[in-house]
Amino acid sequence: MNRSVVQVLWLAVAVACLAAAPVRAVAAPLRVAAFECDVTPPLGEPIYSGYQPLAEVEHPLLAKGIVLEDGERRYVLCSVDWCELCNSTHLLFRRKMAEGAGTDPSCVAVHTIHQHTAPMGDGDAFRLLDRIENPPPHLDPKFFDTAAERLGAAVKESLERLQPFDSVGTGQARVRGVAATRRVRTPDGKIRVRWSSCRDPALRAEPEGDIDPYLKTITFAQGNKPLVRLHYYATHPQSFYGDPRASYDFPGMARETLQAKENVFQIYFTGCGGDVTAGKYNDGSPQARDELAAALLAGMEASIASTRLVPAAQIEWRTVPVVLPLRSDPGYTLAESRAAMLNPELAPSVRIYGGAMRIAFAERIDQPIELSSLRMGPVRIVHLPGESMVEFQLFAQRLVPEGFVAVAAYGDCGTGYICTAKAFEEGGYEPTDSMVAPESEQVLKAAIRELLGAK
Repeated sequence: MNRSVVQVLWLAVAVACLAAAPVRAVAAPLRVAAFECDVTPPLGEPIYSGYQPLAEVEHPLLAKGIVLEDGERRYVLCSVDWCELCNSTHLLFRRKMAEGAGTDPSCVAVHTIHQHTAPMGDGDAFRLLDRIENPPPHLDPKFFDTAAERLGAAVKESLERLQPFDSVGTGQARVRGVAATRRVRTPDGKIRVRWSSCRDPALRAEPEGDIDPYLKTITFAQGNKPLVRLHYYATHPQSFYGDPRASYDFPGMARETLQAKENVFQIYFTGCGGDVTAGKYNDGSPQARDELAAALLAGMEASIASTRLVPAAQIEWRTVPVVLPLRSDPGYTLAESRAAMLNPELAPSVRIYGGAMRIAFAERIDQPIELSSLRMGPVRIVHLPGESMVEFQLFAQRLVPEGFVAVAAYGDCGTGYICTAKAFEEGGYEPTDSMVAPESEQVLKAAIRELLGAK
């Protein structure tokens, strides 16, 4: 490890330790309000992943969240039916929601579910593309401003519906027939890739591998009456994609079916599913998508059935800023990223992700990514960035074995994949799409310790 990387590593940990002091709420009535906002791009706008003009809205893309109020401060948790929110666009969404809630952006956590029939939100990268000749098709960056304004307005409007809650519930259940590792190990130690859609019978027959099989549900309630439920589950959330269609895919299908069935507001967060997909159970057909949605819905309902309510406690909110070391090995230099961005012979996705988005992240590398956590009695929610591998979720749960730890990943996704150092040694797909160095594992795990107050 070179000296500059070591300095970045220790600086990030030191800053995290100084900034991790919890914000404790005074004893006061607790209130919650739910909000929802349609953030679907206009027809004709190029949409991820093929960057073809959007031709069909199969499902409206929704931003769904809650405002929590403790009498002194408000906190916002939000999940968006987009592929990613990166860099200044992620901060823009947090800032606009904070304005709507009358709070500070440090008290706002926003995450994407990571569907691949939805926008890639990186205004920094798209503005870079607007300054070059013959750019690849991409969303107009002004759309991000419009969407963030609408979302902030939805948050503000929800304050009129704040209602008291006095109970918080926790439940969990094993989800069957959805998640499996993407990193299938061969007998000689090599990594085979089991994509989100897989038609190879031999690959589909391989074991599920390293996953977190449990879906966790957090319920805010008034007495025994549930007001809103938050679900957390770790897997890539796509069945089939690549066509010019907007869809919230099988997680949104399960979420909205449950909301209509139970008449309780439902929110879904994707956990650390960076190396987890539905490929073992998905052949890319509409029938397989329906089966995935049904399996996820069954897991949600089982988790709700296991829920136990306890009196709501004080809200404790922690923030930890981290600086993850930038990757700069051959193939990932700024010069190579610029060359990819400018090359009209490459596919739009390569020019955008392997070019403009890499440059955008490199240009903000010294600006910390702010992580946060919420604690309320037995409940702990950890908010992480990027496409974090499932090891980070399991690590967080190991730190507090007696607690109920739910993890939302896909916060600021400017990092791309956040892999373990071992994954870099083993190879496979995930390290090839990471914008941060292997030392990031140490930095992120140190931050998770601070967020959870673990020794």
